[in-house]
Amino acid sequence: MKVDILAIGAHPDDVELSAAGTIMQQISIGKKVAIVDLTEGELGSRGTIETRYAEAADASKIMGVSKRVNLNLGDGFFDFSKENKLKIIEQIRFFQPEIVMVNAYSDRHPDHGKGATLAKEACFLSGLLKIETSLNGVAQEKWRPKAVYGYIQDHYLKPDFVVDITPFIDRKLAAIQAYKTQFFNPKATAPNTPISSQEFLDFLKGRWSEFGRSMGTKYGEGFTVDRPIGVKDISELI
Repeated sequence: MKVDILAIGAHPDDVELSAAGTIMQQISIGKKVAIVDLTEGELGSRGTIETRYAEAADASKIMGVSKRVNLNLGDGFFDFSKENKLKIIEQIRFFQPEIVMVNAYSDRHPDHGKGATLAKEACFLSGLLKIETSLNGVAQEKWRPKAVYGYIQDHYLKPDFVVDITPFIDRKLAAIQAYKTQFFNPKATAPNTPISSQEFLDFLKGRWSEFGRSMGTKYGEGFTVDRPIGVKDISELI
C-alpha cells in the first residue's frame, strides 16, 4: 500500500497533537497518509487499551488517513532491539512513504525520544538490500524514505520549518478531542494528568499560534530535520 507520508508515533494521540494539521493539509491536496503507533498507550492513567483503539479510529476518520497500524511494542518499555527495528522496517516497506514523520527527538516523555530514534534508524535500515523482511507471507523489497521529519511535542524545540495549518485548526482540535478519555472533559472522574486540563489545550493553541506567527500566519506546526532541506526555487519559500 503506497502512501506519500507515514507518520509514526510512540503512542496513539502523539501524531494528532503535533502533526494532524500538516497531515490534513497534505491530504487536502491529494496526498495519502498512514499512521503507525508503536504502542497501545496502555500505561496511561486514564482510559483503557480498548478506548484508545476506538479513539484512534475516530481521530483517523477525522483526519482522513488511509490506514492506521499499532505495533504493540510495549508502552514505556520498548527498546532498540533488532526485533523492534524489523517490525518498523516491515511497515516502511509496506507503505513505501516518501516522507516519514517521527516523534520529537528530545521530550518530556522518554518514549518520544526513543520512538524517534528507533523509527529514524529503521528508515535507514529499510533501504539495505541484505535485510530481508516479509509481511503476511509476502517478501518485501528495500525502501528508504526521501526525508525524515521530527514533529515537536511538549518541550519547545526551535523548528527548522513551519507548516501553515490555519484552515485545519478546528479539525485538528476535533482529532485531539476524539481521545475523550485523555484530554479535558469536565464530566470525567478519572485521575488528573498533565494533559487532561483545559490549560493543556490552551497551551497547545498557544504553541500553534507561536509557530504560525513565525511565518506570518495564525497557526502552524513546527518540524525539525537532521539534514539541510534542499529547494529548487527559493521563491517558493515564505
